[in-house]
Amino acid sequence: MKEKLHSLYTIPRWERISFLVHGFGTRHWGETDFKRHPRLKDFRLLFLCQIHSDIIHVIDEIPEKKMAGDAMVTEQPGLLLIIKTADCLPMLVFDTEKKAVAAVHCGWKNTSQRLIQKVIRGLEKNFGCDSADLQIAMGPCIGKDCYEVGVDVRQEFESNGLSLEVFHPHPFHKGKYSLSLRRANRLQLLDMGISESNICAVGLCTHCEDDLLSYRRDKKTTDRMLSFIGLSF
Repeated sequence: MKEKLHSLYTIPRWERISFLVHGFGTRHWGETDFKRHPRLKDFRLLFLCQIHSDIIHVIDEIPEKKMAGDAMVTEQPGLLLIIKTADCLPMLVFDTEKKAVAAVHCGWKNTSQRLIQKVIRGLEKNFGCDSADLQIAMGPCIGKDCYEVGVDVRQEFESNGLSLEVFHPHPFHKGKYSLSLRRANRLQLLDMGISESNICAVGLCTHCEDDLLSYRRDKKTTDRMLSFIGLSF
């Protein structure tokens, strides 16, 4: 389901959509690379001050200053919605009929707050999207075998009525669990009526792949990978 192109991972079937641009950047893709790419150089870049929240911004025009939050949605062409990650799960969404797109940052906190479900509701409310028309792409994130969390994370999921099947007792550390971010968000998508066939994933673990950045592996690095989606004019 994936291919590597100019330090990017892309979804092949999305590449065939003429009005859509997207990508999941590796450690080798930086902000200056957008201006060098022939399909991206004329886009306006939009970043968030990501705060591990469930705050979603509907972009109707260029904001005057950087916004705090963890998801953006728009139907305006020429804007590139960009999410930064280094273990958390980047998710890209687009509607084939309404031509609306979203970029979503999902760590465990955002996932426990059902951020992706709130994004889908926002697309329905603001742009009249139908879940049957939504396509979802999950980018590289830390894999379940490398993502150790405490009982507090499990309790947060439980208190929000989320499935606990995404947690498994850690084989070596008592009181710790392994968590699958991809599985947790996939279950939320399925609960929203998204078809399994409309969900794609770049199934790479950031902790295991040298070309990817990992906050845990790289000793709390401040560098981030850039994932993006936008609509062409």
